Amino acid sequence: MSERWARALLTTYRLAGAAAYPLIGGYLAWRATRGKEDHSRRRERYGITRRKRPPGPLAWMHAASVGETVAVTPLMERIAGLGIQIVLTTGTVTSARVVEERIGQKVIHQYVPLDVRPAVRNFLDHWEPDLAIIAESEIWPVTIGELGARRVPQVLVNGRVSERSFKAWSKRGWLAEAIFENFAAVAAQSDEDAERFRALGARPVTVTGNLKVDVAPPPVDERLLLTIKTQIGARKTWAAISTHAGEEAAAARVHRMVRQRHPNLLTIIVPRHPERCSALVEEFEQQGLKVVRRSRIEDGIAPDTDILLGDTIGEMGLYLRLTEIAFVGRSLTSEGGQNPLEPAMLGTAVLAGLNVQNFRDSYQKLIASGGAKLVKDRDMLAGAVNYLLNNPETRQEMIKAGRAAVNDMRGALTKTMRVLDPFIQPLSVKSRLKDGNGADR
Repeated sequence: MSERWARALLTTYRLAGAAAYPLIGGYLAWRATRGKEDHSRRRERYGITRRKRPPGPLAWMHAASVGETVAVTPLMERIAGLGIQIVLTTGTVTSARVVEERIGQKVIHQYVPLDVRPAVRNFLDHWEPDLAIIAESEIWPVTIGELGARRVPQVLVNGRVSERSFKAWSKRGWLAEAIFENFAAVAAQSDEDAERFRALGARPVTVTGNLKVDVAPPPVDERLLLTIKTQIGARKTWAAISTHAGEEAAAARVHRMVRQRHPNLLTIIVPRHPERCSALVEEFEQQGLKVVRRSRIEDGIAPDTDILLGDTIGEMGLYLRLTEIAFVGRSLTSEGGQNPLEPAMLGTAVLAGLNVQNFRDSYQKLIASGGAKLVKDRDMLAGAVNYLLNNPETRQEMIKAGRAAVNDMRGALTKTMRVLDPFIQPLSVKSRLKDGNGADR
């Protein structure tokens, strides 16, 4: 009975997607006007491309956005080094820019096809992948079903299941099993993630750790860093990064509270979505705060500048190197949290709200080591920032503990490659044996 219901629901999902397919063009055009789609490459969302499939074995890797893309970059480099071609798909314009800047020509980048049968089939017919590697928690029923029908092995790496997602899937266990059983292997971030995947029907599941720990710290333009540090001078700083709606206002309030004790304070605010910055500037200025946007840094950070607003993409390495205290957002007024590993890597004492479920394993280890502390509200955040500014010894202890915790968590890349080895090695052998003209295709 349950199996029939699962098949019926999946069929309904596929039919609904097929029915909506002719109408999707308008939706994508609307997203393009908001900067959320690349208008010149919108056909890729239908699985259509002008890029040719290279000869030889090919792996399709999918990473939803910037964080996932950065996390799997070392993994892609390892696989490409074995002679296997890689098509990397992502779903956001910002992640496409990151691929261009950090990976360049090492992979072929495409926007992920919509999870409707015509688009998925166009994509798979063209690229004919020998292996599909999906990062973290991207579960697309039509795509998974089409890959399964073509007997393409599917491996989920850096896998995680949030508490909310697990509850939702568990209510439809028979549907979850019909989808998750398609994975040939799952490499989970933590023991808890692994147990959730098993409960949803995935087999086999291996705990490999978080690939984000094995990524190099985000880069920085050293000349720009020196310029901004010179402008800041001896002022005290703290940062609120990856913030979501409501957290910027909280950070501004913290700034006004802490400034009473530290009159030379500079607050660095880096919203998760830079397109919100124009509205934030207006909001801050209405409160009497003086703001400098990073994109207009030529205006200079004056002694009376209150806020440096990070309105650029891909410069977290810059912002975090300007301070030793970082509040990590989507944790105070939003839920789920954001990645605390980069702040810990780059030498900041990490603060966050209580809602960090999506990165619970990383936070647990950072907190246990003394490298991170959670705050329940804005006032507690202000108290923590003030305390760390007043106590450099405690701040340095947190920084040291955070770096040590990150080092202890490393090793996920090697473990993930072991999970992938049964699928990668045959392709690597095939690559070595093929002739120079790619005669095996």
